[in-house]
Amino acid sequence: MIPVQGYKGARVGVLGLGRSGLSAARALREGGAVPICWDDNETARAKAEREGFETAKLTGKTLAELAVLITSPGIAHLYPTPNPVIAEAYELGIPVDNDISLFFRSFATTEWQNMDVVPRIVAVTGSNGKSTTSALIHHVLEHTGRATQLAGNIGRGVLDIDPAIDGEVVVLELSSYQTDLARALTPDVAVFTNLSPDHLDRHAGMGGYFAAKRRLFAEGGPERAIIGVDEAEGSYLAGQMAQGPQDDRVIRVSIDRKLTEFGWTVFARKGFLSEYRKGRQIGSIDLRAIKGLPGTHNHQNACCAYAVCRTLGLAPRVIEAGLASYPGLPHRSQIVAEAQGVTYVNDSKATNVDSAKQALGAFKKIRWICGGLEKEGGVGALADVAGEVLKAYVIGRDAEGFALQLSGVESDICVSMEQAVARAMADAGEGETVLLAPAAASFDQYDNFEKRGDHFAQLVKATLGQQG
Repeated sequence: MIPVQGYKGARVGVLGLGRSGLSAARALREGGAVPICWDDNETARAKAEREGFETAKLTGKTLAELAVLITSPGIAHLYPTPNPVIAEAYELGIPVDNDISLFFRSFATTEWQNMDVVPRIVAVTGSNGKSTTSALIHHVLEHTGRATQLAGNIGRGVLDIDPAIDGEVVVLELSSYQTDLARALTPDVAVFTNLSPDHLDRHAGMGGYFAAKRRLFAEGGPERAIIGVDEAEGSYLAGQMAQGPQDDRVIRVSIDRKLTEFGWTVFARKGFLSEYRKGRQIGSIDLRAIKGLPGTHNHQNACCAYAVCRTLGLAPRVIEAGLASYPGLPHRSQIVAEAQGVTYVNDSKATNVDSAKQALGAFKKIRWICGGLEKEGGVGALADVAGEVLKAYVIGRDAEGFALQLSGVESDICVSMEQAVARAMADAGEGETVLLAPAAASFDQYDNFEKRGDHFAQLVKATLGQQG
Protein backbone atom coordinates (compact mmCIF):
# COMPACT_ATOMS: atom_id res chain seq x y z
CA MET A 1 0.00 0.00 0.00
CA ILE A 2 1.05 3.60 -0.68
CA PRO A 3 0.19 5.70 2.42
CA VAL A 4 -1.32 9.00 1.30
CA GLN A 5 0.79 12.01 2.24
CA GLY A 6 -0.35 15.54 3.03
CA TYR A 7 -3.64 14.92 4.86
CA LYS A 8 -2.56 13.77 8.32
CA GLY A 9 -5.32 14.55 10.80
CA ALA A 10 -7.61 15.96 8.09
CA ARG A 11 -11.13 14.79 7.34
CA VAL A 12 -11.22 13.51 3.74
CA GLY A 13 -14.41 12.53 1.93
CA VAL A 14 -14.45 9.35 -0.15
CA LEU A 15 -17.36 9.16 -2.60
CA GLY A 16 -17.92 5.71 -4.12
CA LEU A 17 -16.78 2.58 -2.31
CA GLY A 18 -15.87 0.24 -5.13
CA ARG A 19 -12.32 -1.00 -5.72
CA SER A 20 -10.68 2.43 -6.09
CA GLY A 21 -12.77 4.10 -3.38
CA LEU A 22 -12.04 1.54 -0.66
CA SER A 23 -8.40 1.44 -1.70
CA ALA A 24 -8.21 5.24 -1.35
CA ALA A 25 -9.88 5.11 2.07
CA ARG A 26 -7.36 2.53 3.31
CA ALA A 27 -4.37 4.48 1.97
CA LEU A 28 -5.71 7.72 3.46
CA ARG A 29 -6.11 6.08 6.87
CA GLU A 30 -2.62 4.60 6.59
CA GLY A 31 -1.28 8.10 6.01
CA GLY A 32 -3.04 9.50 9.07
CA ALA A 33 -6.11 11.07 7.45
CA VAL A 34 -9.69 10.54 8.71
CA PRO A 35 -11.76 9.17 5.80
CA ILE A 36 -15.49 9.93 5.78
CA CYS A 37 -17.03 7.51 3.30
CA TRP A 38 -20.25 7.35 1.31
CA ASP A 39 -21.84 5.21 -1.37
CA ASP A 40 -25.52 5.15 -2.30
CA ASN A 41 -25.28 1.35 -2.27
CA GLU A 42 -26.04 0.02 1.21
CA THR A 43 -23.97 -3.14 0.67
CA ALA A 44 -20.91 -1.07 -0.25
CA ARG A 45 -21.35 1.07 2.86
CA ALA A 46 -21.68 -2.00 5.06
CA LYS A 47 -18.42 -3.39 3.68
CA ALA A 48 -16.62 -0.12 4.52
CA GLU A 49 -18.12 -0.09 8.02
CA ARG A 50 -16.86 -3.63 8.62
CA GLU A 51 -13.37 -2.30 7.94
CA GLY A 52 -13.89 0.37 10.58
CA PHE A 53 -14.55 3.35 8.30
CA GLU A 54 -17.01 6.08 9.26
CA THR A 55 -19.84 6.47 6.76
CA ALA A 56 -21.99 9.57 6.44
CA LYS A 57 -23.89 11.40 3.71
CA LEU A 58 -21.48 13.90 2.22
CA THR A 59 -23.62 17.02 2.32
CA GLY A 60 -24.05 20.21 4.33
CA LYS A 61 -21.77 20.59 7.36
CA THR A 62 -20.20 17.14 6.85
CA LEU A 63 -19.10 18.12 3.36
CA ALA A 64 -18.04 21.64 4.36
CA GLU A 65 -15.62 20.26 6.97
CA LEU A 66 -13.68 18.18 4.45
CA ALA A 67 -10.16 19.07 3.33
CA VAL A 68 -10.79 17.35 -0.02
CA LEU A 69 -13.35 15.08 -1.68
CA ILE A 70 -11.96 11.94 -3.36
CA THR A 71 -14.30 10.47 -5.97
CA SER A 72 -14.28 7.23 -7.98
CA PRO A 73 -13.77 7.31 -11.78
CA GLY A 74 -17.25 5.96 -12.55
CA ILE A 75 -18.95 8.94 -10.88
CA ALA A 76 -19.65 11.87 -13.23
CA HIS A 77 -17.89 15.03 -12.08
CA LEU A 78 -18.91 17.34 -14.95
CA TYR A 79 -20.74 15.79 -17.92
CA PRO A 80 -23.45 14.89 -18.60
CA THR A 81 -24.20 16.38 -15.14
CA PRO A 82 -22.11 16.36 -11.97
CA ASN A 83 -23.06 14.00 -9.18
CA PRO A 84 -25.01 16.03 -6.55
CA VAL A 85 -22.29 15.59 -3.92
CA ILE A 86 -19.63 16.82 -6.32
CA ALA A 87 -21.83 19.72 -7.45
CA GLU A 88 -22.26 20.79 -3.81
CA ALA A 89 -18.50 20.47 -3.24
CA TYR A 90 -17.93 22.88 -6.14
CA GLU A 91 -20.36 25.36 -4.58
CA LEU A 92 -18.55 25.14 -1.22
CA GLY A 93 -15.09 25.39 -2.81
CA ILE A 94 -14.05 21.92 -1.58
CA PRO A 95 -11.30 20.49 -3.85
CA VAL A 96 -12.38 17.38 -5.78
CA ASP A 97 -9.69 14.84 -6.63
CA ASN A 98 -9.14 11.11 -7.23
CA ASP A 99 -6.90 8.21 -6.26
CA ILE A 100 -4.58 8.73 -9.24
CA SER A 101 -3.70 12.18 -7.96
CA LEU A 102 -3.21 10.86 -4.40
CA PHE A 103 -0.78 8.31 -5.84
CA PHE A 104 1.32 10.87 -7.69
CA ARG A 105 1.44 13.07 -4.57
CA SER A 106 2.45 10.18 -2.30
CA PHE A 107 4.61 7.78 -4.31
CA ALA A 108 7.99 9.48 -3.68
CA THR A 109 9.35 9.24 -0.13
CA THR A 110 12.46 10.40 1.75
CA GLU A 111 13.82 6.84 1.39
CA TRP A 112 14.47 7.57 -2.27
CA GLN A 113 17.48 9.67 -1.20
CA ASN A 114 19.32 6.44 -0.37
CA MET A 115 18.58 4.72 -3.69
CA ASP A 116 21.12 4.34 -6.49
CA VAL A 117 18.43 4.54 -9.20
CA VAL A 118 15.30 6.57 -8.48
CA PRO A 119 12.04 4.71 -9.28
CA ARG A 120 10.19 5.83 -12.40
CA ILE A 121 6.55 6.00 -13.47
CA VAL A 122 5.36 5.19 -17.00
CA ALA A 123 1.75 6.23 -17.65
CA VAL A 124 -0.17 5.03 -20.72
CA THR A 125 -3.40 6.48 -22.10
CA GLY A 126 -5.31 6.44 -25.40
CA SER A 127 -8.55 5.09 -26.81
CA ASN A 128 -7.34 1.62 -27.80
CA GLY A 129 -4.30 -0.44 -26.98
CA LYS A 130 -3.45 1.12 -23.63
CA SER A 131 -4.01 -2.15 -21.73
CA THR A 132 -1.88 -4.20 -24.13
CA THR A 133 0.81 -1.51 -24.28
CA SER A 134 0.97 -1.32 -20.48
CA ALA A 135 1.07 -5.11 -20.13
CA LEU A 136 3.77 -5.34 -22.83
CA ILE A 137 6.03 -2.81 -21.10
CA HIS A 138 5.58 -4.62 -17.79
CA HIS A 139 6.24 -8.01 -19.42
CA VAL A 140 9.44 -6.89 -21.17
CA LEU A 141 10.76 -5.36 -17.94
CA GLU A 142 9.97 -8.55 -16.02
CA HIS A 143 11.65 -10.58 -18.78
CA THR A 144 14.88 -8.63 -18.17
CA GLY A 145 14.67 -9.02 -14.39
CA ARG A 146 13.89 -5.34 -13.78
CA ALA A 147 11.74 -4.59 -10.72
CA THR A 148 8.32 -3.46 -11.98
CA GLN A 149 4.66 -3.19 -10.93
CA LEU A 150 1.55 -2.85 -13.10
CA ALA A 151 -1.40 -0.80 -11.85
CA GLY A 152 -4.32 1.50 -12.67
CA ASN A 153 -6.97 0.23 -15.06
CA ILE A 154 -5.00 -3.00 -15.28
CA GLY A 155 -3.37 -5.01 -12.55
CA ARG A 156 -3.68 -3.56 -9.05
CA GLY A 157 -5.21 -0.29 -7.88
CA VAL A 158 -2.63 2.50 -7.86
CA LEU A 159 -2.66 2.88 -4.07
CA ASP A 160 -2.57 -0.90 -3.53
CA ILE A 161 0.91 -1.38 -4.97
CA ASP A 162 3.99 -1.80 -2.80
CA PRO A 163 6.29 1.12 -1.98
CA ALA A 164 8.96 1.34 -4.67
CA ILE A 165 12.39 -0.26 -4.38
CA ASP A 166 15.66 0.87 -5.95
CA GLY A 167 15.40 1.19 -9.75
CA GLU A 168 11.78 0.02 -9.97
CA VAL A 169 9.46 1.02 -12.82
CA VAL A 170 5.73 1.40 -12.13
CA VAL A 171 3.57 1.08 -15.26
CA LEU A 172 0.12 2.70 -15.07
CA GLU A 173 -2.77 2.35 -17.50
CA LEU A 174 -4.94 5.47 -17.16
CA SER A 175 -8.38 6.13 -18.62
CA SER A 176 -9.81 9.50 -19.58
CA TYR A 177 -12.02 9.36 -16.48
CA GLN A 178 -8.88 9.19 -14.34
CA THR A 179 -6.73 11.78 -16.14
CA ASP A 180 -9.60 14.26 -16.47
CA LEU A 181 -10.00 14.87 -12.74
CA ALA A 182 -6.57 14.19 -11.22
CA ARG A 183 -5.04 17.36 -9.76
CA ALA A 184 -1.55 15.82 -9.87
CA LEU A 185 -0.23 14.01 -12.96
CA THR A 186 3.57 13.74 -13.06
CA PRO A 187 4.78 10.59 -14.84
CA ASP A 188 8.39 10.32 -15.95
CA VAL A 189 7.31 8.80 -19.29
CA ALA A 190 3.86 9.40 -20.81
CA VAL A 191 2.35 7.42 -23.70
CA PHE A 192 -0.55 8.38 -25.99
CA THR A 193 -1.49 5.44 -28.21
CA ASN A 194 -4.31 6.83 -30.40
CA LEU A 195 -7.70 8.52 -30.31
CA SER A 196 -11.11 7.42 -31.54
CA PRO A 197 -14.65 8.27 -30.37
CA ASP A 198 -15.51 6.80 -26.96
CA HIS A 199 -17.08 7.99 -23.68
CA LEU A 200 -18.36 11.08 -25.49
CA ASP A 201 -21.24 11.60 -23.07
CA ARG A 202 -18.79 11.85 -20.16
CA HIS A 203 -16.67 14.43 -21.96
CA ALA A 204 -19.30 16.34 -23.98
CA GLY A 205 -17.77 15.32 -27.31
CA MET A 206 -14.40 14.58 -28.91
CA GLY A 207 -12.84 17.88 -27.83
CA GLY A 208 -13.47 17.20 -24.17
CA TYR A 209 -12.38 13.57 -24.56
CA PHE A 210 -9.06 14.57 -26.12
CA ALA A 211 -8.57 17.32 -23.52
CA ALA A 212 -8.91 14.70 -20.77
CA LYS A 213 -6.24 12.51 -22.40
CA ARG A 214 -3.96 15.48 -23.08
CA ARG A 215 -3.81 16.41 -19.39
CA LEU A 216 -1.38 13.53 -18.82
CA PHE A 217 1.16 15.54 -20.84
CA ALA A 218 0.23 19.05 -19.79
CA GLU A 219 0.08 19.00 -16.00
CA GLY A 220 3.64 18.08 -15.08
CA GLY A 221 5.46 17.69 -18.36
CA PRO A 222 6.96 14.16 -18.60
CA GLU A 223 10.67 13.76 -19.27
CA ARG A 224 9.78 11.85 -22.43
CA ALA A 225 6.55 11.57 -24.42
CA ILE A 226 5.74 8.66 -26.74
CA ILE A 227 2.90 9.73 -29.03
CA GLY A 228 0.98 7.91 -31.75
CA VAL A 229 0.68 10.37 -34.63
CA ASP A 230 -1.69 8.54 -36.98
CA GLU A 231 -4.57 10.84 -35.96
CA ALA A 232 -4.65 14.63 -36.10
CA GLU A 233 -4.83 14.85 -32.31
CA GLY A 234 -1.61 12.88 -31.91
CA SER A 235 0.24 15.02 -34.45
CA TYR A 236 -1.02 18.11 -32.68
CA LEU A 237 0.06 16.82 -29.26
CA ALA A 238 3.54 15.87 -30.53
CA GLY A 239 3.91 19.33 -32.05
CA GLN A 240 2.87 20.95 -28.79
CA MET A 241 5.34 18.90 -26.74
CA ALA A 242 8.41 19.22 -29.00
CA GLN A 243 10.66 22.24 -29.41
CA GLY A 244 11.28 21.25 -33.02
CA PRO A 245 11.34 18.22 -35.37
CA GLN A 246 14.66 16.96 -33.95
CA ASP A 247 13.62 17.18 -30.29
CA ASP A 248 14.08 13.58 -29.15
CA ARG A 249 12.17 14.11 -25.91
CA VAL A 250 9.18 13.27 -28.11
CA ILE A 251 9.16 9.85 -29.79
CA ARG A 252 6.62 9.72 -32.61
CA VAL A 253 4.96 6.36 -33.36
CA SER A 254 3.09 5.27 -36.51
CA ILE A 255 1.67 2.21 -38.23
CA ASP A 256 0.54 4.22 -41.27
CA ARG A 257 3.80 5.59 -42.63
CA LYS A 258 7.57 5.76 -42.35
CA LEU A 259 8.82 8.40 -39.94
CA THR A 260 12.44 9.22 -40.69
CA GLU A 261 12.54 13.01 -40.61
CA PHE A 262 12.27 13.48 -36.83
CA GLY A 263 14.78 13.19 -33.98
CA TRP A 264 13.44 9.88 -32.67
CA THR A 265 10.71 7.67 -34.19
CA VAL A 266 9.38 4.12 -34.04
CA PHE A 267 7.07 2.81 -36.77
CA ALA A 268 5.80 -0.49 -38.17
CA ARG A 269 5.26 -1.29 -41.85
CA LYS A 270 4.08 -4.69 -43.16
CA GLY A 271 4.85 -6.32 -39.82
CA PHE A 272 8.35 -4.89 -39.38
CA LEU A 273 9.11 -2.48 -36.53
CA SER A 274 11.81 0.13 -37.21
CA GLU A 275 13.51 2.61 -34.90
CA TYR A 276 15.12 5.73 -36.37
CA ARG A 277 17.20 8.40 -34.64
CA LYS A 278 18.21 11.52 -36.51
CA GLY A 279 17.52 9.88 -39.88
CA ARG A 280 19.41 6.63 -39.22
CA GLN A 281 17.87 3.22 -38.54
CA ILE A 282 19.22 1.78 -35.30
CA GLY A 283 16.80 -1.06 -34.56
CA SER A 284 14.29 -3.39 -36.24
CA ILE A 285 12.06 -6.32 -35.23
CA ASP A 286 9.96 -8.74 -37.30
CA LEU A 287 6.61 -8.74 -35.45
CA ARG A 288 4.78 -11.13 -37.77
CA ALA A 289 5.70 -14.33 -35.94
CA ILE A 290 4.78 -13.10 -32.46
CA LYS A 291 1.56 -14.96 -31.66
CA GLY A 292 0.61 -12.70 -28.79
CA LEU A 293 0.59 -9.61 -31.05
CA PRO A 294 -1.64 -10.31 -34.08
CA GLY A 295 -2.71 -7.48 -36.40
CA THR A 296 -1.55 -3.95 -37.12
CA HIS A 297 -3.21 -2.54 -34.01
CA ASN A 298 -0.98 -4.76 -31.89
CA HIS A 299 1.99 -3.63 -33.94
CA GLN A 300 1.20 -0.09 -32.80
CA ASN A 301 1.14 -1.34 -29.21
CA ALA A 302 4.50 -3.02 -29.78
CA CYS A 303 5.95 0.21 -31.17
CA CYS A 304 4.80 2.18 -28.12
CA ALA A 305 6.12 -0.44 -25.70
CA TYR A 306 9.41 -0.65 -27.59
CA ALA A 307 9.83 3.13 -27.41
CA VAL A 308 9.23 3.14 -23.66
CA CYS A 309 11.73 0.33 -23.08
CA ARG A 310 14.34 2.12 -25.19
CA THR A 311 13.77 5.23 -23.06
CA LEU A 312 14.39 3.06 -20.00
CA GLY A 313 17.74 1.97 -21.44
CA LEU A 314 17.00 -1.50 -22.83
CA ALA A 315 18.77 -2.69 -26.00
CA PRO A 316 16.70 -3.56 -29.13
CA ARG A 317 17.52 -7.28 -29.00
CA VAL A 318 16.60 -7.48 -25.32
CA ILE A 319 13.24 -5.88 -26.08
CA GLU A 320 12.71 -8.22 -29.04
CA ALA A 321 13.19 -11.27 -26.80
CA GLY A 322 10.67 -9.85 -24.34
CA LEU A 323 8.09 -9.16 -27.04
CA ALA A 324 8.54 -12.66 -28.49
CA SER A 325 7.64 -14.26 -25.14
CA TYR A 326 4.54 -12.11 -24.57
CA PRO A 327 1.57 -14.47 -24.10
CA GLY A 328 -1.15 -11.94 -24.90
CA LEU A 329 -3.51 -10.05 -22.66
CA PRO A 330 -6.66 -11.76 -21.37
CA HIS A 331 -9.74 -10.60 -23.32
CA ARG A 332 -7.61 -8.82 -25.96
CA SER A 333 -6.86 -10.93 -29.07
CA GLN A 334 -6.41 -13.83 -26.65
CA ILE A 335 -6.20 -17.26 -28.26
CA VAL A 336 -8.19 -19.47 -25.90
CA ALA A 337 -8.10 -22.68 -27.96
CA GLU A 338 -6.97 -24.21 -31.25
CA ALA A 339 -8.60 -27.43 -32.48
CA GLN A 340 -9.24 -29.15 -35.83
CA GLY A 341 -7.65 -26.20 -37.63
CA VAL A 342 -9.99 -23.64 -36.00
CA THR A 343 -8.63 -20.84 -33.80
CA TYR A 344 -10.80 -19.42 -31.00
CA VAL A 345 -10.06 -15.81 -30.03
CA ASN A 346 -11.41 -13.85 -27.07
CA ASP A 347 -11.38 -10.08 -27.72
CA SER A 348 -14.15 -9.22 -25.26
CA LYS A 349 -12.31 -5.95 -24.51
CA ALA A 350 -13.32 -4.75 -28.00
CA THR A 351 -16.17 -2.73 -26.47
CA ASN A 352 -16.35 -0.06 -29.18
CA VAL A 353 -16.44 0.10 -32.97
CA ASP A 354 -12.81 1.09 -33.42
CA SER A 355 -11.37 -1.73 -31.30
CA ALA A 356 -13.67 -4.26 -33.00
CA LYS A 357 -12.51 -2.96 -36.38
CA GLN A 358 -8.91 -3.63 -35.37
CA ALA A 359 -9.76 -7.15 -34.21
CA LEU A 360 -11.54 -7.90 -37.50
CA GLY A 361 -8.47 -6.73 -39.39
CA ALA A 362 -6.16 -9.09 -37.52
CA PHE A 363 -7.67 -12.43 -38.65
CA LYS A 364 -8.89 -14.25 -41.76
CA LYS A 365 -12.06 -16.30 -42.40
CA ILE A 366 -13.92 -15.07 -39.32
CA ARG A 367 -16.95 -16.48 -37.52
CA TRP A 368 -17.73 -13.26 -35.64
CA ILE A 369 -19.58 -13.20 -32.30
CA CYS A 370 -20.71 -9.64 -31.66
CA GLY A 371 -23.37 -7.53 -29.99
CA GLY A 372 -24.30 -6.19 -26.57
CA LEU A 373 -25.13 -2.76 -25.21
CA GLU A 374 -24.63 -0.40 -28.15
CA LYS A 375 -22.59 2.76 -27.77
CA GLU A 376 -23.35 6.15 -29.29
CA GLY A 377 -23.11 6.17 -33.09
CA GLY A 378 -24.08 2.55 -33.65
CA VAL A 379 -22.06 -0.13 -35.41
CA GLY A 380 -22.97 0.38 -39.07
CA ALA A 381 -19.40 1.41 -39.93
CA LEU A 382 -18.21 -2.14 -39.23
CA ALA A 383 -20.00 -3.46 -42.32
CA ASP A 384 -17.32 -1.74 -44.43
CA VAL A 385 -14.45 -3.67 -42.79
CA ALA A 386 -16.13 -7.06 -42.47
CA GLY A 387 -14.68 -8.54 -45.67
CA GLU A 388 -13.17 -11.52 -43.84
CA VAL A 389 -16.38 -12.22 -41.89
CA LEU A 390 -18.08 -15.41 -43.06
CA LYS A 391 -21.01 -14.92 -40.70
CA ALA A 392 -21.90 -12.77 -37.67
CA TYR A 393 -23.46 -14.46 -34.63
CA VAL A 394 -25.22 -11.64 -32.79
CA ILE A 395 -25.82 -11.65 -29.03
CA GLY A 396 -27.42 -9.12 -26.69
CA ARG A 397 -30.90 -7.99 -25.79
CA ASP A 398 -31.17 -5.98 -28.99
CA ALA A 399 -29.47 -8.53 -31.23
CA GLU A 400 -31.89 -8.00 -34.10
CA GLY A 401 -31.34 -4.23 -34.18
CA PHE A 402 -27.57 -4.74 -34.00
CA ALA A 403 -27.65 -7.18 -36.92
CA LEU A 404 -29.75 -4.83 -39.10
CA GLN A 405 -26.87 -2.31 -39.05
CA LEU A 406 -24.44 -4.86 -40.51
CA SER A 407 -25.71 -4.57 -44.06
CA GLY A 408 -24.08 -7.06 -46.42
CA VAL A 409 -22.95 -9.33 -43.58
CA GLU A 410 -24.75 -12.65 -43.16
CA SER A 411 -26.08 -12.66 -39.60
CA ASP A 412 -27.46 -15.23 -37.21
CA ILE A 413 -29.59 -13.79 -34.36
CA CYS A 414 -28.46 -15.79 -31.33
CA VAL A 415 -29.13 -13.43 -28.37
CA SER A 416 -27.27 -15.62 -25.84
CA MET A 417 -23.55 -16.45 -25.75
CA GLU A 418 -24.38 -20.14 -25.40
CA GLN A 419 -26.28 -20.16 -28.66
CA ALA A 420 -23.71 -18.04 -30.51
CA VAL A 421 -20.77 -20.23 -29.49
CA ALA A 422 -22.64 -23.43 -30.31
CA ARG A 423 -23.64 -22.24 -33.79
CA ALA A 424 -20.25 -20.68 -34.63
CA MET A 425 -18.39 -23.83 -33.55
CA ALA A 426 -20.75 -26.05 -35.54
CA ASP A 427 -20.22 -23.93 -38.68
CA ALA A 428 -16.44 -23.38 -38.36
CA GLY A 429 -14.05 -25.28 -40.60
CA GLU A 430 -10.30 -25.67 -40.96
CA GLY A 431 -8.40 -22.39 -41.36
CA GLU A 432 -11.21 -20.32 -39.82
CA THR A 433 -11.30 -18.18 -36.68
CA VAL A 434 -14.16 -17.94 -34.18
CA LEU A 435 -13.74 -14.40 -32.87
CA LEU A 436 -15.52 -12.73 -29.96
CA ALA A 437 -15.22 -8.98 -30.68
CA PRO A 438 -18.53 -7.52 -29.44
CA ALA A 439 -18.17 -3.84 -30.56
CA ALA A 440 -20.45 -3.07 -27.62
CA ALA A 441 -20.51 -2.81 -23.85
CA SER A 442 -21.37 -5.90 -21.82
CA PHE A 443 -23.80 -4.45 -19.28
CA ASP A 444 -27.01 -5.72 -20.89
CA GLN A 445 -26.03 -9.32 -20.05
CA TYR A 446 -22.79 -9.27 -18.00
CA ASP A 447 -21.31 -7.26 -15.12
CA ASN A 448 -18.20 -6.45 -17.19
CA PHE A 449 -16.29 -7.44 -20.33
CA GLU A 450 -14.09 -9.83 -18.32
CA LYS A 451 -17.07 -12.00 -17.33
CA ARG A 452 -18.29 -11.94 -20.94
CA GLY A 453 -14.89 -13.11 -22.20
CA ASP A 454 -14.56 -15.75 -19.49
CA HIS A 455 -17.99 -17.13 -20.42
CA PHE A 456 -16.97 -17.38 -24.08
CA ALA A 457 -13.73 -19.19 -23.20
CA GLN A 458 -15.51 -21.58 -20.82
CA LEU A 459 -18.11 -22.49 -23.43
CA VAL A 460 -15.47 -23.10 -26.11
CA LYS A 461 -13.32 -25.29 -23.86
CA ALA A 462 -16.30 -27.21 -22.53
CA THR A 463 -17.53 -27.95 -26.06
CA LEU A 464 -14.08 -29.01 -27.26
CA GLY A 465 -13.76 -31.25 -24.20
CA GLN A 466 -17.06 -32.89 -25.01
CA GLN A 467 -16.00 -33.35 -28.63
CA GLY A 468 -12.68 -34.85 -27.57
